[in-house]
Amino acid sequence: MFRLADDVKVYLHREPVDLRAGIDSLAILVEQTMQLDPWSRSIFAFCNRQRDRMKLLFFDRQGFILLLN
Repeated sequence: MFRLADDVKVYLHREPVDLRAGIDSLAILVEQTMQLDPWSRSIFAFCNRQRDRMKLLFFDRQGFILLLN
C-alpha cells in the first residue's frame, strides 16, 4: 500500500480505451477529451472495454510513467 500526496488528484477516463495506446496517445486523450493538463500533479486512469485491465499515466519531475495492471 502507498500513500499519495495531499495535492495529487486522480482522474478516471470514463470511456474504454485501447490499452495498446502509449504515453503520447494517452496524454493527447487527457488534453483533448478530458481537457486537463497531463503535466499536472495528477494520475490519469484508463480502462479497457472489458474493464478488467487498467493503465495509469502520471508525470513525475523526470518524465511520464505508465503503469499497466
